[in-house]
Formats: sequence, C-alpha cells, structure tokens
Amino acid sequence: MPDRSYLAWPFFEDRHRDLSSRLWTWARKHAAHHDESDDIDATCRQFVRQLGQDGFLGLTVPKDGGGLYDRLDVRSLALAREILAYHHGLADFSFVMQGLGSGPISLFGTPEQKQRWLPGVAKGEKIAALSMSEPEAGSDVANISTVAVPDGQGYRLNGVKTWISNGGIADQYTVIARLGDTPGAKGLAVFVVEAGTPGFSVPERIDVIAPHPLGRLEFKDCAVPAGNLIGKPGEGFKIAMSNLDVFRSTVGAAALGFARRALDEALHRVHERKVFNQKLADYQLTQAKIADMATEIDAAALLIYRAAWTKDMGATRVTREASMAKMYATEAAQRVIDAAVQLWGGLGVTKGYMVESLYREIRALRIYEGTTEINKLVIAGQTYAAYAAEETAKAAG
Repeated sequence: MPDRSYLAWPFFEDRHRDLSSRLWTWARKHAAHHDESDDIDATCRQFVRQLGQDGFLGLTVPKDGGGLYDRLDVRSLALAREILAYHHGLADFSFVMQGLGSGPISLFGTPEQKQRWLPGVAKGEKIAALSMSEPEAGSDVANISTVAVPDGQGYRLNGVKTWISNGGIADQYTVIARLGDTPGAKGLAVFVVEAGTPGFSVPERIDVIAPHPLGRLEFKDCAVPAGNLIGKPGEGFKIAMSNLDVFRSTVGAAALGFARRALDEALHRVHERKVFNQKLADYQLTQAKIADMATEIDAAALLIYRAAWTKDMGATRVTREASMAKMYATEAAQRVIDAAVQLWGGLGVTKGYMVESLYREIRALRIYEGTTEINKLVIAGQTYAAYAAEETAKAAG
C-alpha cells in the first residue's frame, strides 16, 4: 500500500479521509487488476453499476441531481480517481466519465434538466459521455464543426465526433456543437443527445493501447428537442472550459494513482530481486531512481490537491492551477512508471505484469483533456497576462 500520510495535509477534511478509507476497502474488493481478454464494455458497465450501488457515484453529480454535496467537490473527485487508478485503470475511467460526461448538466443545467439526467448517473443506472473532440478539433475547441441548426421545434445536429470515451455504451451524450455558421468560441452550444435518438449512431469503435470504450459518433439530421439545450445558445465554450476546470486536475490525480502503484511495484521488485548476490535495492543507482520517483509523486500530489482545494474554496476559475497539476502529474507519472519498468527488467515489458499495464495506461493521460503542450500554453498565457495587467495598472496609476 502506498504512503497515505499526505491525507494529513491541510487540503483535506475528515470527510476526505473517511472517503479514502472506504474507497480503499471497496477497491481491494472490487477492482483487482483485470485480465485484458475480458469484455471491456462489460467491465465498465459493472464498475458503473457497483460504484453507483455503493454510493460513490454520488460524488460525480451535485445534490440537486441526486449527489452527495451541494456542488462538485474536486478534492473528493481527485482522491477517488487516485485510489481507483492505483487499483484498476478501468475503475477510474468508469468513475470519472460519469462526472465528466454529465458535468455540463451539473454546472449549467436547469433544475428540471438535472432531475431528468443526473439521478441515473449517480445511481449507476445510466452511463454518461462527453462528446467534444472531432477529427480536426481536439484541443482547439473553438474549431468544432459539428453543426446545430434550429428547426422550429429544436435543433438538427450534423457532424462527426471521435475518440469519445464511452462511445457505444453510453445512455446519454453531452455534445458540443456549433450554432449554424457562427464562427469561433462564441458560436458553440451544448446539447444532451440520448442513445437511440434517430440520426445518431456510433459507426466505429476505436482500439487504443490501453483498452477503453472509445468510439466515433455520427449525427445525420439528428433531431434534438429545445429542452435538451444546456445553458444558453453561445455559451458552449464557457461551459466546456468550466467543466474542464473541475475535472482537469483530476486527470493528474489518476496519473498520481498510476505512479503510486508503479513505485510500490518497484519497491517490491528491488526488495526481492538479487543481482550479483545482493538486493537490487542496495545499489546506489537503484536508490537514486527510488528517490526521484518518490519526490516526483509528492510534487505532483501537492500541485493536484492545491488546485482541487482552490476550486473547492470558491475560486471561479482555476485554469492555471489545474493546467499545472495536469501537466506536471501526467509527465511525472510517465517518468515514474518508466523507471519502474526499468527496475523490473524484462518482466517490465511482459504482458500480465502490472508495470507493463501501467506503461500503456499512462500514455493517453498526457494527451486527453489538454495535451502537455496546450497546458504549457495555458500556463504561460495566464502567467504573462497577470504580469501584463499589473504593469498596465502601474502605468495607469
């Protein structure tokens, strides 16, 4: 078991420590490392059902949608992701997609919309998905080309989405689309499209190096009622960014869970493995790796829970903090896991060993919800903007 002394940090309250204890117990029972020959869709559906039945999905929606707290508690979301990722990548995936996929409804939905779509998510009875990425629009959300045109009764959607998590197994899809030919970020809106809606299909499933339910979506004159519009027309970009503000730092938390597991696996290996009649742990080169791994894990944890705490304390936006947490934690986890693979030697790249699975699991986290490069641009832009604003104020004063 990894070091859990960080729970004594001032970022956390007793309810977070209680959550950690309960979820560790749950994960040891329900989230043993999976056999990847299993049915991935069935595995995810089972995780959603079990997490819902046992009350943990109440963290992914607010109280007025059947959740546990008045608003989404980012520290709880991050802790849950860290613990679940430590045990099983698909358990983490199944948990967070309930929140990310329904996040626009939680943040901007009307009371009626929340009651319609969120209780099933919290109970694990409905699977949610966020449909944002397109073949030519990933990090560049303002370049989305899926079009929603008013038809008198609602909207008609046409376009393609791809790399959509839970594509093919979700019951409801939160879709970012462009209103007619209105250009740029101000032309976007958010809609809920339920599976089975005429004109909506999932014509392709996508295989990736760490198997997850992913799909390509198509909308062909897909009729969406006016009541399925979340927020106001033109607010789509703001809604999408607000959703990422909540969940981006939790990507770092998932990476942290992977990294903690990698360190534990490495410690086990170097303690047991003998090389030239002494433990691998006794070599200074090994000790240097362990020191780097442990330090990067703590540094990542500090950034993640700083961002989560800041949001929970009422900050309107934590774009800079969340981007720092996501960027650093995912890159650090890649380094930590790579070091673990190296310490495991040939077994580290052999199927069936945890570190090999972790090596594949971590790679996508450096891409989704803002690539490392995009997050660097965000951090630099916000840092410089703060400096420029201060200089402008000095000049004016």
